[in-house]
Amino acid sequence: MWSARIASASVTAIALDLDAVLADTRPLWRDWLVDAARRTREPLDVPEDRVDAAAVLDERLGDWRPLLERFAADRAPIYFRPRADTTAQLRRLQAAGARLGAFTDAPAELAQVALAHVGAARRVVAVGTLDEVLGELGAGAVVVRSRDELAAVH
Repeated sequence: MWSARIASASVTAIALDLDAVLADTRPLWRDWLVDAARRTREPLDVPEDRVDAAAVLDERLGDWRPLLERFAADRAPIYFRPRADTTAQLRRLQAAGARLGAFTDAPAELAQVALAHVGAARRVVAVGTLDEVLGELGAGAVVVRSRDELAAVH
């Protein structure tokens, strides 16, 4: 795994931190938890790590993922906006042949909605946790954890 700071001109795969680089999904997630607790009349005290939180929600709420997806789709324009500079960088990297992945601890349903609303869904070939995305992209993938690091990748 390479840091974006030391990336060379021959980058072929890039793992992007979804929340830091493309679209911060945490505010929408927190608002959905509040809404879900209100609707179910069940206090939802879940771990900060959303992978762990998903396990708790599976146990407490059962089929909660479609509810999150619907909530996210309805409110995405409020939370997620495309950034011209980021979109241009993704376009440039993809045109140069780089495969792009996005990693997050957010549930896949939320991640997919966020990617669609910032215009990155068709450019990203892998979405999941960092380990899942690196498994898909390969061990030589550059990990990008900020917009500044993205700008430094050539």
